Amino acid sequence: MATHRPARTVSVVFLWHMHQPEYRDPRDGVYQQPWTYLHAIKDYADMAAHLERWPEARVVVNFVPILLEQLADYASQIERYRQTGDITQLRDPMLVALVEPAAVTGERRLAVLHGLLRANRERMIERFEPFSRLVAAVEGLLDTADPAGYASDALIGDLSAWYHLAWAGETLRQGDSRLRELLANDGGFSATARQSLLHVIGETIGDLFDRYGRLADRGQIELSMTPYAHPILPLLQDLRAGHEAEPDAPSPRAEVYPDGEERARWHIDHGREVFRRLLGRDPTGCWPSEGAISEPTVRLLDEAGFAWAASGQQVLRNSLNHAHQALHCEHRVFARPGQSLRLFFRDDGLSDRIGFDYQNWHADDAVEDLSHHLVSIADTCDHLGVEAPVVPIILDGENAWEHYPDNGFWLLDGLYKRLSAHPRIEMTTFSAVLDRAPEHVELKALVAGSWVYGNLATWIGEPAKNRAWDRLVEARRAYIEAEARGRWNQETRARNAQQLAVCEGSDWFWWFGDDNPAEATRDFDRLFRLQLARLYELLERPVPANLDEPISVPTSKPGQVTGGGTMRRGQA
Repeated sequence: MATHRPARTVSVVFLWHMHQPEYRDPRDGVYQQPWTYLHAIKDYADMAAHLERWPEARVVVNFVPILLEQLADYASQIERYRQTGDITQLRDPMLVALVEPAAVTGERRLAVLHGLLRANRERMIERFEPFSRLVAAVEGLLDTADPAGYASDALIGDLSAWYHLAWAGETLRQGDSRLRELLANDGGFSATARQSLLHVIGETIGDLFDRYGRLADRGQIELSMTPYAHPILPLLQDLRAGHEAEPDAPSPRAEVYPDGEERARWHIDHGREVFRRLLGRDPTGCWPSEGAISEPTVRLLDEAGFAWAASGQQVLRNSLNHAHQALHCEHRVFARPGQSLRLFFRDDGLSDRIGFDYQNWHADDAVEDLSHHLVSIADTCDHLGVEAPVVPIILDGENAWEHYPDNGFWLLDGLYKRLSAHPRIEMTTFSAVLDRAPEHVELKALVAGSWVYGNLATWIGEPAKNRAWDRLVEARRAYIEAEARGRWNQETRARNAQQLAVCEGSDWFWWFGDDNPAEATRDFDRLFRLQLARLYELLERPVPANLDEPISVPTSKPGQVTGGGTMRRGQA
């Protein structure tokens, strides 16, 4: 009698990448953008709650250390304000506007008015009719000669309250009785009500470290890290690294970032120190900034003792093609010869379905579709005789959800419920996969690239991006010259290295170019030049005149950009 062997299962690893760059003014510590704390109350809190609700689910959560520092800073400043009532303890104008609108004056008042309109119109503004009315009123004010002057404290207070309620995560709105009470308010919010909202914000941010720590302690999540300030490591080590995927791409004037390997090591080592201090553990794995890897980069990560790193699917395909290496199944564990570091490559199709496509689907249909694809992968691998296939689904853990109904609640809830109980799908982590000592495929070559299109063109090559690299290289050379004078004590050395690291982050380069909204391009251009100028000040060097000039002059108009912004697909 014929026997049937059981159907093969497939391991799926979700990696949610949590990342925000340094938003503080380096001179006074005032936050120039509110995205760190807004994503904390919306996405970091929601993502933890979904995992707490479904204890059989397993995922990897990746944090950028410079984000962790800002989260700790927000929790601290809000607590100090709660203890003292001193409004100067709050260093984000958006939080000041929430509790003491009269304290927001001058140019900052107009900036706050504009800022309080920055939310997804369909999913976040129009969902709450009182918020929608207030937004319409303020948009009318902005057409007047003096909108900040016409906007009363009461208007700003009410608009700010609704703004923060709209940005709160769905699990927070459902689960916190204080928010449910505030959401029932159709009229003006009292000062006491707005103080209560600030308390919720502070508590939510402050609890995040313990919540994720508990999830890690019980083995439900693996916590991994990105190098400290989210730099593109291949470009720090070789500004020509992008030529491996795009040989004809234009380059900055400099061919090398001075002492770039030293700086790459600094971001890895310092990032691990911050990660350990704030999360109480060492990361076993690394999602390099933007999944950007190269031969020198994986060597550094291997030497640093990481068990695994991950990148984009197109990087794998470019590498296989370069070496004329045939491979029938990409859902494998990989390694370079002689290295213990194991490499995983993102399934672009499934990751992008979550990032871009399912937002317009019914959640049940999306869950069924993803489950079907995973089972199909298991069947294909079974047919090919591939043992232990693993499907990495890697994407931004923050920005997709504002495009979903209810901040993606129904999709995530359905996914975790269905996949954690599916007989042929195992939700797991990269370290758990490696604990089984699976066979790996040895890559004969590794072509430098990132998860975005498999190249590095998002951060270098266009004229504005190359100008930004020129400004950074000039500042790095000034740094080396100042350091060589030998007058830095340990405190000064640490301060200056920190400021240089902020300037080396990837986000500045991401936002330069016409494929991004003009407002965001201007914001990040100004912040980048501000950070560079502060570095020169700390080095006691004159600030170059070229830092007074915009690096990128945006030409896009509102509504014109469809493929840029905070997210991109993995395949062009």
